[in-house]
Amino acid sequence: MSNLISCVAWVRRGVAAQHPSKYNLDDEELGRVSALARIELEDARVELERAHEAAKSMGRGAEGDEADDHDDSEANWVECVKRSSEDDDAMDEDTAPISNPKKDDDLSQYNLDEYGKESKSIATGPFSNIKGLTYYKDNEDDPYITLKEDEEELEREELEVLPTDNILVAAKTEDDISQLEVYIYDESQDNLYVHHDLMLPAFPLCLEWLDFPPAKPSQGGVDGTPMPTESTQQFGNYIAVGTFDPEIEIWSLDTVEALYPDMILGRPDKTAAHVPVPLGTGKKKRKKTKARAASALHHVDAVLSLSWNRSHRNLLLSASADRTVKLWDLNRDPTAEGAGALRSFDVHNDKVQAVQWNQKEPTVLLTGSYDRTVRTFDSRAPGTGVGAIVGSDVEALRWDPWEAHGFYVSLENGIVLNFDVRKLPSDLNSPSPARFTLAAHDGAASALDVNPHIRGCIVTGGTDKMVKVWNVTDRENDGKREVSLVTSRDLGIGRVFSATFSPDDPLTLAAAGSKAKLQIWDIGANFGARKAFASKLAEAGRQLKEKSTGGVVGVASDDEDVSDDERDE
Repeated sequence: MSNLISCVAWVRRGVAAQHPSKYNLDDEELGRVSALARIELEDARVELERAHEAAKSMGRGAEGDEADDHDDSEANWVECVKRSSEDDDAMDEDTAPISNPKKDDDLSQYNLDEYGKESKSIATGPFSNIKGLTYYKDNEDDPYITLKEDEEELEREELEVLPTDNILVAAKTEDDISQLEVYIYDESQDNLYVHHDLMLPAFPLCLEWLDFPPAKPSQGGVDGTPMPTESTQQFGNYIAVGTFDPEIEIWSLDTVEALYPDMILGRPDKTAAHVPVPLGTGKKKRKKTKARAASALHHVDAVLSLSWNRSHRNLLLSASADRTVKLWDLNRDPTAEGAGALRSFDVHNDKVQAVQWNQKEPTVLLTGSYDRTVRTFDSRAPGTGVGAIVGSDVEALRWDPWEAHGFYVSLENGIVLNFDVRKLPSDLNSPSPARFTLAAHDGAASALDVNPHIRGCIVTGGTDKMVKVWNVTDRENDGKREVSLVTSRDLGIGRVFSATFSPDDPLTLAAAGSKAKLQIWDIGANFGARKAFASKLAEAGRQLKEKSTGGVVGVASDDEDVSDDERDE
């Protein structure tokens, strides 16, 4: 499964810069990168030597024939290098090749000595009276071309982002190469295309959009406090990325061709994955590595989930495979001595798969883990939280934006649960019944989202390759909830890893999965969806127009079959 899109994030309209800037790699930027990565040339040399010594030490613990083979192969490799160097020296000392008179005579008929020299020829034909033509290498120098092409202006127009455009960011991996693909979606034209991309150092696992400009590395700040800068920027357009590496990268989406992120949360110098540490000796143990020591200041394993606080905009949450949840302050200089996470929460016994802030209660957060539990607590008092046992590994979770005390959880067994925080116990040994249980998918329910525009509208996606939209309603007689399937569809994206609603359109969602393909689905084009949500759309003051396109928009592929008429057009 080397080709896939692991997650997708929307950017609402009107946020992105209309004309993105180009990345400028100057001396100042090199200094920032060096400070942000905490590396210097000497440090890089030391790390390279450490990696070489570690690789050699991992081969010393072999036993029996394997060790002999390793030594022999190394000796053979050294011998081959010596022979190749001797051959190169011998080639350098060779004299000019001996000429073959017979062969030279055979080539004399081609008159190679005169090859390339200008020859005088008499022009014939209808244009023989023209003595010469003037050729201009650049059209700008040709006085007869009056319509000049401004390449910079053309590129500026191609990169322009209109206020009516949505941006989508997809974490894509193809042939073991990971990157962020930034798409433009024009809803009025049903057009989706790739605007630019950003290369990533490791496999991406989660994305989170934020508009808060992260602090830049200071030039002499103390105690993690960045020095004052002339910049007065209060808002921006950024994407936070969690990968298999323990660090969190924050990239600006308004900069194209960027080579390095605007901020790195973590310690790349202490968690360098490329420096192996041998676990022991012997054939079976030498290929394993030691687990990194846990730290309260940074993650030491893959980052699985991110959540940005929209009320306290400088705060970012991260959940990791190191079993911790960490709270970061984007105002702090990440390169300062002692800088790191503000808080570290140890509330789970296994990998923490998902985390999210509560929008209505900005200090409350929700976590889900592979220990088959969910926890919710106030970040100021983590010891006073409540939780529930869900019976399977947590795949995704979402707070209900329509009520502060409700949330949804999707599980590896395909079940989706809905809970009321007010009825959860503080002791996990006590029963914690869900308000309703939904058998959503045949396989893991790997994607989940709640519609921010329509109350009771949720979407789920699973490894059964289906994307399903559900309608949750309250019964009038007893207040209990009923769930009904509105519509479902195989969007041709393989196993679904991400499905999320648009921040601008009430019934538009984006989905992606194991086929490395992004699809936009306007479920308003479905009659059943329009009928099911008609009253709720009216309450929200929304109106949907019927579409004849089927409601699915994707990126046009060169491999797709094109009719003769379309090709002529």
